[in-house]
Amino acid sequence: MAELSSEDVTMETTTQSKVGMTTRGMVVTGICGSLFAGTYLLAGPFLAPALRKIVLPYVPASNRQVVNVMRALKGRQGKLIDLGSGDGRIVIAGAKRGFDGTGVDLNRWLVLYSKMAARKNNVSQQTNFMKRDLWKFNLSPYNNVVVFGVEPMMERLEKKCLEELPDDSRIVACRFQFPNLKPVKTVGEGLDRVWLYKISRGNS
Repeated sequence: MAELSSEDVTMETTTQSKVGMTTRGMVVTGICGSLFAGTYLLAGPFLAPALRKIVLPYVPASNRQVVNVMRALKGRQGKLIDLGSGDGRIVIAGAKRGFDGTGVDLNRWLVLYSKMAARKNNVSQQTNFMKRDLWKFNLSPYNNVVVFGVEPMMERLEKKCLEELPDDSRIVACRFQFPNLKPVKTVGEGLDRVWLYKISRGNS
């Protein structure tokens, strides 16, 4: 067997190290890729609508926001609708307080999740979740509206509410105010703050 010089040994060691690093790199890359793919498959159906211009982005309401919404609607009854209802927690909380709750969202997976959550909370008979475009949905049957909107849509939504909601309705806006309507009440602070609006003939 031929003897290896120190230079040959160094080159062979370096080559083996590179092979080892390449193998480890491939393994790490494969693991990262699998994790990313898995995360996308799980989260994609929930997050994808946020990429569309006409859809409310899915940002779950905090527990404090839910409490603030219910505080703003204290003493109210009747039909409640949550526009862009997400995981359904506002509608479910409302149903537990006597409202006939409806949630509309364009994400079919969130609608399905909301129905399951309502069943789990024993309020499936008092709630209804639908896959709908809020701009094509008639608001006239409802006298209580909750919306987690984004700033660019608030003026258009304000006009829709004024045109369709019955007299003496209430709207709870979360995260962003309406540009023209004046709130009759503000509940909470910071990101959890909500604004309560009253619809009357004097607003139109």
